Amino acid sequence: MLPAQRNGKKWQKALQVPIPLHSSYLRAMTKVYLKKKIAPRIANGHPWVFGNEVDRIAGEVNAGDIVEVTYADGKFAGRGYINPKSQILVRLLTRNKQEFIDEQFIHNRILRAWQYRQKLGYTENCRLVFGEADELPALVIDKFNDYFVLQTLSLGMERWKDAIVRSLETIFSPKGIYERNDVPVRELEGLAQQKGFLSAPFDTNIIINENGLKFHVDIENGQKTGYFLDQQDNRRAIQHIVKGAEVLGAFTYTGTFEIHAAHYGAKSVLGLDISEQAVAQANRNAQLNGLDQVCRFEAMNAFDVLKQWGKDGRQYDVVMLDPPAFTKSREHIQKAVAGYKEINLRGMKMIRNGGFLVTSSCTNLVQPDLFLQTIDMAAKDARKKIRQVTFQAQAADHPIIWGMENTNYLKFLIVEVSDR
Repeated sequence: MLPAQRNGKKWQKALQVPIPLHSSYLRAMTKVYLKKKIAPRIANGHPWVFGNEVDRIAGEVNAGDIVEVTYADGKFAGRGYINPKSQILVRLLTRNKQEFIDEQFIHNRILRAWQYRQKLGYTENCRLVFGEADELPALVIDKFNDYFVLQTLSLGMERWKDAIVRSLETIFSPKGIYERNDVPVRELEGLAQQKGFLSAPFDTNIIINENGLKFHVDIENGQKTGYFLDQQDNRRAIQHIVKGAEVLGAFTYTGTFEIHAAHYGAKSVLGLDISEQAVAQANRNAQLNGLDQVCRFEAMNAFDVLKQWGKDGRQYDVVMLDPPAFTKSREHIQKAVAGYKEINLRGMKMIRNGGFLVTSSCTNLVQPDLFLQTIDMAAKDARKKIRQVTFQAQAADHPIIWGMENTNYLKFLIVEVSDR
């Protein structure tokens, strides 16, 4: 029987009874002792403990088990799950010595994440759980109205998947839950890639509402969890600069920025993406909103097109660039920076005097300062002057925790571009 098919009322009643923190459990818990000289990262709140920061381990080490982490001076550091196959040996779940890691704990964390989103006004579509930022490392849950998509990206979090599903059932009574664990990072944890239903099967092609527009979302086969919720606030930021404008969008995926531009009064919008499947869905999205006469999409390699059209002298009032992450490895940061510089340089050259560049980077290894420096270098090489209109991060349902670089990953910039 699937977790979602179990008796919801019985489970809800069980959740109301806290499980006591037994002394026998604590005595049996494996203890991980940190070295004397470690980065202050852990003490300052970061949940990751790397293998080279550990002095010794007392007790059995079973991958996925909860362990207690102790500083070299004997002080309690926290509890989390361990995986010797991973470079991140332990991911801390709590720093409260009185807190027991059980299903009630998981339920409470998810409920707290939901209450936070409600306070901010993210109730229909949102990232319900954003991993470390919600003190549930390696767990991602996206809420698409009454449907939920989750990713358990580590062995320790995979162990709690049933409990996560039961908590979603209890809190939301959802229409469906789907896992998108078809991501390579799981293999680093010794886990297989997989995807499928965690509830009774449902139609995974759904329609969501965003900023007064409708969009098709393919939960099963779309990128990541099917839709990029992190740009939902940024898409509103273009509403004034696109009025009456000729707009070019590159790396459009399913066309959300471009359709927003058409909705906000653009004269014409052309979106480009290398994926024919994404372009087909983008055109369906334009039709869904009655904007297909203004907004169209073509399957083309944006890198090549920007270069060639720039040489051809094609000009637009607004150019929008939303490329995928250029690297996930620190070794290739400079290549990523070179890539961002090149596409933004090409984009700027195609903008009419006084027009606007809308550009993003989701590469978390390229931090905000470096991204802005890259855009500045591109402007200089393109012989353009730029004036910042706005610089933002991801939507607030993806909260940023200071000191955790991976939570501050999205850079969204609008600049006015003019001739020197």
